[in-house]
Amino acid sequence: MSENIPFPRMTGTGFTPEWFENVNVNTPAAERRAATLTTRRTVKKDWQVAWLARAITCIDLTTLSGDDTAGRVQRLCAKARRPLRADLMEALGLDRLTVGAVCVYPTMVPHAVKALEGSGIPVASVATGFPAGLTPLPLRLAEIRYAVDQGAAEIDIVITRELALTGNWAALYDEIRQMREACGAAHMKAILATGDLGPLTNVWRASMVAMQAGADFIKTSTGKEEVNATLPVSLTMLRALRDFHKFTGQFVGFKPAGGLKTAKDAMAWQILMKEELGTGWLMPDLFRIGASSLLGDIERQIEHHVTGRYSAANRHALA
Repeated sequence: MSENIPFPRMTGTGFTPEWFENVNVNTPAAERRAATLTTRRTVKKDWQVAWLARAITCIDLTTLSGDDTAGRVQRLCAKARRPLRADLMEALGLDRLTVGAVCVYPTMVPHAVKALEGSGIPVASVATGFPAGLTPLPLRLAEIRYAVDQGAAEIDIVITRELALTGNWAALYDEIRQMREACGAAHMKAILATGDLGPLTNVWRASMVAMQAGADFIKTSTGKEEVNATLPVSLTMLRALRDFHKFTGQFVGFKPAGGLKTAKDAMAWQILMKEELGTGWLMPDLFRIGASSLLGDIERQIEHHVTGRYSAANRHALA
C-alpha cells in the first residue's frame, strides 16, 4: 500500500472465532458463480486495453528462483520502472506507468531497493521460511525483521498449513499476529497456500483468521503448490474479505498468485474484483497480482491493439 491511502492501515481485531467457526462454504455454488463471471461480462477494444493497463499497475513483478542474482533483480526492476515500450506508451497517451511492486527473496532486497530508488515502487520480500513455512517460528520472525532492515516495504508471509488443517485457529491467529508485529511499518501479505488447505470452508476460515490477526492483504498461493490461484478460491477469499469489512470497517487487500500467465487471466481476476467488491478495490493499495510472466502477454496484447498484428512472445521479455 502507498503512504497516501485514503483510509487507515489495517489493525486487525481480537481473535473472534464466532465470525467463522459456523460458516460452511457451498463449493458447487462457488464454482458455478466463478464459472459464469467471464461469460457474463466482456470488455473489448479500448476498454480492454484500459483494464490491461490498470492490471499492470497492480502486478507484483516477481523473481523467486534459486539462481536469482543481483543482475537479474536489476533487470527486473528496470522492467518494473518501464513495463511497456515507449512507442506503446505514446500510442496509449500514457506519460508514466509502473508496476505495483517488485517481489524478491530477502537477500535480494538490497539490490531491488537500490535499483528502484526514486521510482516510488515498493520492494516486497517473501519471508517466514517461504514457501513451506516449516522453519521454527523464531527464525521466521527473524527473517521478517531482516527483510525489513534491508529495506523491504512489504512482507509476504506464509502460514503453517498444519494449524489450518487441524482447525487450530487460535494458534494460527497467534502466529500471524507475531508476524504482523515483526513487520513493523512494513505491510504484511498473508499467503494461505490455498492449494494445500483442502475444502473451501478451510480457505474461508483461514482468510478470516489472517485478517483478524492484522494481515494487510490475504494472498492465495506461494506459486509453488500443485494448485495455485483459482477463481473459486479467490471468490471464497473475497467473500470473507467483504464480511470482514462489514464487521470492522477495515480495508484488506487481495492478491492472487501462481498460475496467472495471460492477459485473459488478468481480465478474469479484475472482473471478479469488480463484481464482488466494486471498482474501488481495483487499485494497487487493495489489489495485487503475483506474477513473473503475466506482464509479457499483457504487453503483447496491447501491441496487437495498437498495431493490429500479433508479435512473437519472445519480443516481450520479462526483463
